[in-house]
Amino acid sequence: MTTKQMNTVEDYRHEPFTDFSKEENKRAFEEALTLVTSQLGKDYPLVIGGAQITTKEKIVSINPASKEVVGLVSKATKELAEEAMQSALKAFETWKQVEPELRAEVLFRAAEIIRSRKHEFSGYLVKEAGKPWKEADADTAEAIDFLEYYARQMVQLKNGALVQSRDGEKNTYNYIPLGVGIIISPFNFPLAIMAGTAAAAIVSGNTILLKPSNNTPIIAAKFVEVMEEAGLPKGVLNFIPGSGSEVGDYLVDHPKTRFVSFTGSREVGCRIYERAAKVHPGQIWLKRVIAEMGGKDTVVVDKDADLDLAASSIVYSAFGFSGQKCSAGSRAVVHQDVYDEVLEKAIALTKTLKVGNPVNPETYMGPVIDQASFNKITKYIEIGKEEGRLMTGGQGDDSNGYFIQPTIFADVDENARLMQEEIFGPVLAFCQARDFDHMLEIANNTDYGLTGALLSNNEEHIERAKKEFHVGNLYFNRGCTGAIVGYQPFGGFNMSGTDSKAGGPDYLILHMQAKTMSQLI
Repeated sequence: MTTKQMNTVEDYRHEPFTDFSKEENKRAFEEALTLVTSQLGKDYPLVIGGAQITTKEKIVSINPASKEVVGLVSKATKELAEEAMQSALKAFETWKQVEPELRAEVLFRAAEIIRSRKHEFSGYLVKEAGKPWKEADADTAEAIDFLEYYARQMVQLKNGALVQSRDGEKNTYNYIPLGVGIIISPFNFPLAIMAGTAAAAIVSGNTILLKPSNNTPIIAAKFVEVMEEAGLPKGVLNFIPGSGSEVGDYLVDHPKTRFVSFTGSREVGCRIYERAAKVHPGQIWLKRVIAEMGGKDTVVVDKDADLDLAASSIVYSAFGFSGQKCSAGSRAVVHQDVYDEVLEKAIALTKTLKVGNPVNPETYMGPVIDQASFNKITKYIEIGKEEGRLMTGGQGDDSNGYFIQPTIFADVDENARLMQEEIFGPVLAFCQARDFDHMLEIANNTDYGLTGALLSNNEEHIERAKKEFHVGNLYFNRGCTGAIVGYQPFGGFNMSGTDSKAGGPDYLILHMQAKTMSQLI
């Protein structure tokens, strides 16, 4: 390893975001988009045991901003999933023996490859996920961060944890890999979360079967190519996009599956958790589930807050990447004394947001991911018209892409569906609170507990929120999105998941098990 790579986790610094106000950066990104466009329509195989396998049935990847075909990806069957499982089981026997530093080195090399092709990967995010430039750039930067942070973390964990020894004995406490894991990744951070969940499992000494979102399989295929180039042995990562109800269920149920790492909806996450709890014939362990399942996140505005900061924090938390973030602030809870002013400022700012094709650098908000999401969100907008006052937005157009205008509803009751259910789209509900007690009561009144933000200059209220605002990631005087790997470990409580913290100091341990050894000396 290089000296830089051998630095401790404490020396880690996250990948910087690109400054697109500089003409050379803008030009470089446009060139990358041209390159990606020239690659559209290609076929991508499965990868099982290092072999490329092409199937007759394909997953067709569609650009949500234009409905053009981004590419075709071979679709796995149960039979191929079983082949991948056997490949992963075989590879585990050797990969688990590889020194942690060497496993980490693969991640460092992969990070460097992606860094050298950063705009290209971001270009795929624009085309396949509909991400605007800045969102795509941040996604790619986060993927690099995950690779480097987890590599450093593994080197730090290689010697286990310190335990006491007595005279005449030596005691050690070490972490060993679990086995074969199933990685089921989402569309909304199709590079960062996919790479992070895969890399965490791999660097911990496990082998994996990667099933990415069917909306964004090409970005995953590109990552698989990078890992191979970085020197990952055959069979450690098996790429098997396919049907969740067919391939996904089969692998979650499989007796040789040791753990499942899932990011996605509450509905699917709960289903996986339930299925994974059942012990099947030939299964000699209880499967571990690492699940991040979403949120219904609140930006709370106190009466003495900076109201311009409050409005911008609300708007950018709600509408970044069209609200398709589990961390999105889809609820604004505002003190009654400043409610009207904050609402007015938020509406005015929202009306300045440019909605359109994300290939345009001026676009702030692109499309939602597909027709099903478009239909779901527009239904919620109709519900919102019954539950509150439509202040701006409310329109959608799916003729050439899946575009929905950023939408604000005012005067929404704290128990209304718009305030309780995860919409996963650009729909924001404003709710008025009587006082700070009422604010905290509303902030905590959902089944979720992922992110939240408090805008306040009242130190007593800030201290109370630290103890009483029950979310996994709590922010003060800023928005509730944008956690950075190693700086704000990310993960929530309650129905937001299994309390894991991606990009944090204890995340890799979820992919390992502890072994105590005592030797007489």
